[in-house]
Amino acid sequence: MLPPLYRHQWMDDDIEAFREQVRRYIAGEMVPSLDGWRRQGYVPREVWVPFGSMGFMLPELDEAYGGSGVNLAYQCVVQDELAKAEMPANTAVHTIAAHYILEYGTEAQKRRWLPKLASGEMLAGIAMTEPGCGSDLQAMRTRARLDGDSYVIDGAKTFITNGFTANLLVVAVRTGEAGSRGVSLVVLETENLPGFRVGRRLEKLGQHASDTAELFFENVRVPADHLLGEVEGRGFAQLMSQLPYERMLLAVPAAAVIERAVELTLEYTQERKAFGQSLYEFQNTRFKLAECATLAHVVRSFVNDCVQRLLDGNLDDTSAYMAKWWCTEQQCKVVDECLQLFGGYGYMAEYPIARLYADSRVQRIYGGANEIMKELIARKLAA
Repeated sequence: MLPPLYRHQWMDDDIEAFREQVRRYIAGEMVPSLDGWRRQGYVPREVWVPFGSMGFMLPELDEAYGGSGVNLAYQCVVQDELAKAEMPANTAVHTIAAHYILEYGTEAQKRRWLPKLASGEMLAGIAMTEPGCGSDLQAMRTRARLDGDSYVIDGAKTFITNGFTANLLVVAVRTGEAGSRGVSLVVLETENLPGFRVGRRLEKLGQHASDTAELFFENVRVPADHLLGEVEGRGFAQLMSQLPYERMLLAVPAAAVIERAVELTLEYTQERKAFGQSLYEFQNTRFKLAECATLAHVVRSFVNDCVQRLLDGNLDDTSAYMAKWWCTEQQCKVVDECLQLFGGYGYMAEYPIARLYADSRVQRIYGGANEIMKELIARKLAA
């Protein structure tokens, strides 16, 4: 049993009741299908409709846009419970895309897309990364040229979460000069969209229930009023300004997975016998679990503090960068230590600890590689 944590102001009775609702729904309606989704490589889009009808998809949106009008902590709770249940990060990407529309879209754009995103009728993806560009978004080559009352898009994207299942994409495109000032965001409704094509569903080390795909755009025409915010050249700033919230959508699952790994390992080592005693009775096992439980406690305390600061409006970029890189590093470290205590069984995919190990590794890469996070922190130190 992990030690109790300080209860921050945001951790009130209402949010705990909401957490229990989310937990029960995931356990009863989603977890039984998870093995099948892993085998097929994606969660069917229709799964998110009842999830949305329960108010779990985008609870933080105003009621006018289909949400419940609650604060961002409710979305953090949803991501926490999904991660504990080994569910993929589909809705984290979905909510980031929704927040781009919420923060930068026109009123007409918000009313067109946000209610459908909140209900689960639409599932969103974000198409930024391109072959050969990686984290260097300023080097993107996918271009959108204005032709009358339409944008015509040509290019390719890769490593796109929800790329196969999404029917709405926020696409980063080049509408102007080289560098950050020429980047814009355009929203695409992809169903039956001429010239748009989903390429391969990419086979990954982990996160097998999360579809990751290549996308291709060949003379794709979209209405000019699908430009997010109506003004070209603001895409890079729009992408950068949501970073504190986005980083929390990675740090929160890191805390959840660490706690889950420790719980699984404690249970296993107390039951597994070797040399006439349980594995937990060996001092090395107890010391390792003590170390992992301590890290779980520190990570969760850090994350909860960051959530409080996010709600208070004073979570700065640097702290969010720190939370992203450090919490995900500890996630990989703790899961690795826990897997070792399972011995050979820890390497078997039927054991949750093996799946957590494979799923965790990408946390240090996506959402901004940890090396990039450290570089951004270092720049602030020298400023």
